[in-house]
Amino acid sequence: MREKIYSIINPNENDNKVSNVYDFIMMATIIISIIPLAFKHTNLIFQWIDYITVSIFILDYILRLFVADYILNKSISSFFIYPITPMAIIDLISILPSVTVLNSGFKLLKLFRLLRTLKVFRAFKFLRYSRSFDIISNVFKKQKKILSAVATMAVAYVLLSALIIYNVEPESFNTFFDAIYWATISLTTVGYGDIYPITTIGRIVTMVSSVFGIAIIALPSGVITAGYLAEVNKNEDE
Repeated sequence: MREKIYSIINPNENDNKVSNVYDFIMMATIIISIIPLAFKHTNLIFQWIDYITVSIFILDYILRLFVADYILNKSISSFFIYPITPMAIIDLISILPSVTVLNSGFKLLKLFRLLRTLKVFRAFKFLRYSRSFDIISNVFKKQKKILSAVATMAVAYVLLSALIIYNVEPESFNTFFDAIYWATISLTTVGYGDIYPITTIGRIVTMVSSVFGIAIIALPSGVITAGYLAEVNKNEDE
């Protein structure tokens, strides 16, 4: 029975029609559950949507905990490890705001807003039911060394650029964090224009930073694209 449940709730079972139906129902539930978040005020319909969808989420969480040893392949310890896995935490966070009962005299509106905001985590549940995400996840796992190297280079470049511009043009950057912010948006070629150098040397540094930024940003894009195509071709061959 437990093995059958696992085969249904596990989105990697591509040849299981029941699993595909389950994935579709869960994705539809996620979409419906976040509709009330697009409105400032609630009503009876939204409340029932919340009751029904959170009940489905709770059932899904219980089923996954029930077959945790199949998911993690770590025997008994799986039942203790699973609740602290990233996806399980997202599941729990998406459920808690709807089941938390607060004292009626508790008037801190900011806390209610926080609980409402936490429901946005339901959108992240899409990751579990998206087969395309599985492909992307495999790409990141296989290319993690290259991507880690690029990320390290990007961070080093941001810090170096920030250090240079902070010393070249201190009048335009009040703190080193301002310089890091400028270097980051220059690296990504966004350039909001809220912080910018005004001296000639500062503008030269900005131009160089932007040019190198294009090169650094292009590296992971190429790696991810190539890896994604390789995974897609691999799945088609299988």
